Amino acid sequence: METTAANPELDLAFSFVGETGCNVFLTGKAGTGKTTFLKELQQKCSKRTVVTAPTGVAAINSGGVTLHSFFQLPFGPFIPGTQSSRQHKFNRKKRDLIRSLDLLVIDEISMVRGDILDSVDDVLRRLRRSSQPFGGVQLLLIGDLNQLPPVVKNDEWRLLGCHYSSPYFFTSKALAETELVCIELKHIYRQTDHCFIELLNKVRDNKLDSADLQLLNSRVDPDFNDNDSSAPGYITLCSHNANADAINRTQLENLDRKTCRFHAEIEGEFPEHSYPAPEELTLKVGAQVMFVKNDNSFEKRFFNGKIGRVTSISGDTVYVRCEGDDEEITVEPVTWDNISYSLDNETMEITEDKIGAYIQYPLKLAWAITIHKSQGLTFDRAAIDAKAAFAHGQVYVALSRCRTLEGLVLRSPIVPGRIKTDRSVLEFTATSSNNIPTPEKLHRARLSYQRSLLLDCFNFGRLQAILNRLCGLAENSGGLLRIGGSTSIDTLQQKVATGITTVGSNFGRQLTSLFDDQVPVSEDPVILDRINKGSIYFQEKIKQLLTDKGALIEAESDNSELKKKAEKNISRLQEEAHIKLAAVTCCETGFDAHRYLRAISRAGVESVPKRSTSETVSYTEEDIEHHKLYAALKTWRTQKAKGENLTPFQVMHLKTLIQIAATLPTTTAALKKVKGIGDKLAARYGDELVDMVTDYCNRENITDGSAPSQKDVSSALQPSGTKKKNTRKESLELFLAGNTTEQIAKMRNLTTTTIENHLAYYIAENELSVDSLVAPEKREEIEHQLKSCQSGRLTDVKAALGPGFSYGEIRLVKAHLESSS
Repeated sequence: METTAANPELDLAFSFVGETGCNVFLTGKAGTGKTTFLKELQQKCSKRTVVTAPTGVAAINSGGVTLHSFFQLPFGPFIPGTQSSRQHKFNRKKRDLIRSLDLLVIDEISMVRGDILDSVDDVLRRLRRSSQPFGGVQLLLIGDLNQLPPVVKNDEWRLLGCHYSSPYFFTSKALAETELVCIELKHIYRQTDHCFIELLNKVRDNKLDSADLQLLNSRVDPDFNDNDSSAPGYITLCSHNANADAINRTQLENLDRKTCRFHAEIEGEFPEHSYPAPEELTLKVGAQVMFVKNDNSFEKRFFNGKIGRVTSISGDTVYVRCEGDDEEITVEPVTWDNISYSLDNETMEITEDKIGAYIQYPLKLAWAITIHKSQGLTFDRAAIDAKAAFAHGQVYVALSRCRTLEGLVLRSPIVPGRIKTDRSVLEFTATSSNNIPTPEKLHRARLSYQRSLLLDCFNFGRLQAILNRLCGLAENSGGLLRIGGSTSIDTLQQKVATGITTVGSNFGRQLTSLFDDQVPVSEDPVILDRINKGSIYFQEKIKQLLTDKGALIEAESDNSELKKKAEKNISRLQEEAHIKLAAVTCCETGFDAHRYLRAISRAGVESVPKRSTSETVSYTEEDIEHHKLYAALKTWRTQKAKGENLTPFQVMHLKTLIQIAATLPTTTAALKKVKGIGDKLAARYGDELVDMVTDYCNRENITDGSAPSQKDVSSALQPSGTKKKNTRKESLELFLAGNTTEQIAKMRNLTTTTIENHLAYYIAENELSVDSLVAPEKREEIEHQLKSCQSGRLTDVKAALGPGFSYGEIRLVKAHLESSS
């Protein structure tokens, strides 16, 4: 391929993709270097990029992944407005990857339907929490609409036809919300015969006249035999798989030579639909073969699409001679990698990870292949059987595979009706041709891109919107929800509105008035001075009001649904605050678009700092064995609320009562260690609570050792990431050594309940039999009650079983059932 200095369209494409935020459709006739452009882009582009393609083989060949697998798209049509029923859960790594994405490349876009592009838009908007088309991610769409079209079944089109005018990608609703820059590569590298190039262009546009047809059909030879020694190296391009398979099978059977079979080796993950070469390769000496991979060695002995014949097979080595080569090519198995993308947590760069490999000889029988599989390949000689061509672009794809008219043989005449074109494609192409991007448009796009990023940096509307939602939740809760920290949510909302949001809006207007249409913001000294001062101001305000340790807020409510909604929005507020802090900080020393994108991406995927929980442990109602005390505590709370004219949760949260009932604090010091009890609550209600717990323990003959201290429990539930000994494993080892749960509890200074929880873990993991802890007859009765209990609450199961069964036994059997399921 020539240098881009001789190809202005390539330069323009690189600039629009790398230096602007415009969505780009890169097209061009067959052989204009679209695939080569993509490979160079992957090496040069500094944006975080993911390459996708509609099919597995296309994805492997382009060094990417399939569109469906990356975005976890369901197969079948996507109907606009029904996205809520199609949402798939993404793991944290995939969410972080998508949120960090700058550029999405879709190769072979001619085969992607409009509804699939809208489905991608739905995922990107949702995971990136953005209302912008495609979540603000830039698109690079590569392909030729006059080649192979998208596949849509009749029953699918009955659904899609109500929403889309045609199945092509350009009918996407999301794409219509953007300005698509269309760049057509003009220079054809595959063919050099200008007469043949002009003929192909007329086929592409369905503008053949009688003279063109006469010239094209001069290549008709219905009796052509591609196995004839006088016509070596021809490959037949068929419209259907069955025809190609039949030709290859017949030609192979006609060879009176020994059959050799080579089986592919598959490592890790490599889906069958992505196999780039036959899983079982059947060869004979004399067989015509095609290389299906480029030679990556410095010798460059073969390329994808090169035709030759097998001259000998010796052990694991196949020898192939191609016309024009002085020497045979020694062919051995090669490896295709199946990759996935991930985000490097240190550099915030998108990296390619090898997750599988396919190892096979880079060969396939090649007396015939389908037109579909020939897309992107180049042949010196091709025999075309297009009489059954059924799809738009098939005839053009077939004819344009050949380098010269002389290397082309038609098995049947081309008639005008067989060259299928699509009116919607012609209309889109015509419109694109009238809007050719110019260097001036590129200049404006560069300026616009930098300005939009800069204005977004100082736009705090999303931050304010989250705060407004939190205030609305608290205000409409009827007193059931409290949100705040060192200050109330209402006060925080007001301070952010006046000190950050409003100032940011005014600052944005000021920047807009200072923009110079000739100077990029990164080079404008006036703009740089303003954003330096703005950066310092907003850093201080964001830290003071939102990100410093003293600014953290929490939600408190006994209503679990309300609390969950509030905590979700608090999490989003913290995330947005960290993103905006990173954004304004990176502008303090100047403005660089790539540095800015890296900064907000890193902030978006790094977890917000959480308070240490090493000294506090949360229990749930299922952990409570002292239900009489728990009931007494709830009654006490209700009476206190009435007497003080408060709602019960304003006296004390239910979760705090649970912690008290689970840990049995009999001193004020022990009470203060309970999660949810601070100095104020301890001073106000501490004596009453300690007296209630002490009285209960005396009545039930419970000693101090029967209740776990917070320190003991914290140690028992030590996170697996610490260097301390695995506490569950220690309990298991003591049990396997012949100790009972009660003995282990005493030995480890823990409660019996804690030890039972440890052992339940190994029962759930199928590493320990439940029958070693619960008698079989009791296990059967507990299983029956667990399965028949509609509420699923252990308290209800315990009530149904009666006094002869313990909560520990129920938990152990529950773990057993979970392992069985």
